[in-house]
Amino acid sequence: MPGTPDPLLRWFLLRRFATLLLTLGVASVIVFAVLELLPGSAAQVVLGDTATPEALAALEARMGLDRPALQRYADWVGGLLRGQTALSLAYDTPTAELIAERLQVTLPLALLAMALTTAVALAAGVYAAARQNRLGDLAVMTLSQAGMALPNFWLAILLILLFAVKLAWLPAGGFPGWSEEDGGGLGPGLQALLLPALALAAVQAAILARVTRSAVLEVLREDFVRTARAKGLSRRAVLWRHVLRNAMIPVITLMGLQFANLITGTIVVENVFVLPGIGRLVFQAVANRDLVVVRDVVLLLAAVVVAVNFLVDLLYGLIDPRLAAAEAR
Repeated sequence: MPGTPDPLLRWFLLRRFATLLLTLGVASVIVFAVLELLPGSAAQVVLGDTATPEALAALEARMGLDRPALQRYADWVGGLLRGQTALSLAYDTPTAELIAERLQVTLPLALLAMALTTAVALAAGVYAAARQNRLGDLAVMTLSQAGMALPNFWLAILLILLFAVKLAWLPAGGFPGWSEEDGGGLGPGLQALLLPALALAAVQAAILARVTRSAVLEVLREDFVRTARAKGLSRRAVLWRHVLRNAMIPVITLMGLQFANLITGTIVVENVFVLPGIGRLVFQAVANRDLVVVRDVVLLLAAVVVAVNFLVDLLYGLIDPRLAAAEAR
């Protein structure tokens, strides 16, 4: 990174990485405490009130509840660090396999939704800022306000009614898979994810467009913009080559939070479209009282949020190395 002293940069990265590890450790303690240390028996929750003492004892032994809490926590975290996870109570399969299988749907869905969000929001935000207080600006702000007010599940139902039921352009739900041998493939898979991605992206694009507009307007008042215009650069070139880059710090911050939210917030949309992703896995695990799966998925989602924030911090240094140098001092 030009302009950033190496010792300061290393200290900045080290602090951020230490914060990531500390946050993950705290998150693991909270998840473990909520699911296993609160009053009541996890085995009783799984089996219900009618379970016999023998059945409860057997399930407690299987779940490791007959051991001290500290030992259970150490075994759980140690297993995760070694890449070993417990067996799901409902599926009798390691949770790592279940999560890896479901991520093949959730991760592409979140990436597609984020791509749509970014493309629409950046274009709309820059367009509105360039036409401040004019008709185009008013139209973008009105549409973004409407987008922020739309619940994801309600928009998902409207999209199904329009594009799947009435027009029959896209499937209403389900996922054919990425393998052509199973009747799926890249094309059918993307078609199945398009409507859910639109439902997820609408609200996020509306929010990001408003933040982009505000950030661009603030940078447009800087002296270097007038200098660039005086040198003969077109308004379009100034906006996209100079203004947008300098306005990206708040935009990237929000994009990081939004991507993490797209990963963690797919439960409702995946259930509307019957997609076999992480969100539906959590829903099914809660319904089946499969606390082993719930524990590992919740920790994974927390890790995703922390990791995305860490990557956003690294991008700060790429966009403006002065920020990393200033914080590391």
